[in-house]
Amino acid sequence: MRRWDDERQERARVEIIPMIDVMMFLLVFFVLISINVIPALGLRTMLPQAAAPDDLEERKRVVITLAADGTIQLDGATVSLELLPTLLKQRRDEEGKDLSVTINGDQGATLQSLVSVFDVLKANGFSSVAIATERKAG
Repeated sequence: MRRWDDERQERARVEIIPMIDVMMFLLVFFVLISINVIPALGLRTMLPQAAAPDDLEERKRVVITLAADGTIQLDGATVSLELLPTLLKQRRDEEGKDLSVTINGDQGATLQSLVSVFDVLKANGFSSVAIATERKAG
């Protein structure tokens, strides 16, 4: 009986050199992005010149959170409605400029608690107030 020799099949090998090349390319790309060698998206513009431009003042932002149970927080610290104007005036005096107030209210917070906070803000001269919302899906 005659026997044919089967050809030996080589095992598949994982080539690591191309994988290292790809990783080095990604590393260089992310380093260039992080040090702004590749310009960010947007248009390059040359601003027009004016004889007497006004300086833009950056406003300090504070966040008032209204919880569903009626709790009020100022930048994460629980405060009472009576203490709120004192703390806001204190922050305004520390900064030396107007405050930008953002109200972050829970969906379950009552309308009365929102109106009470607005009354306090209005009575104490805070005019820059925004209400934080979330974009609807779809």
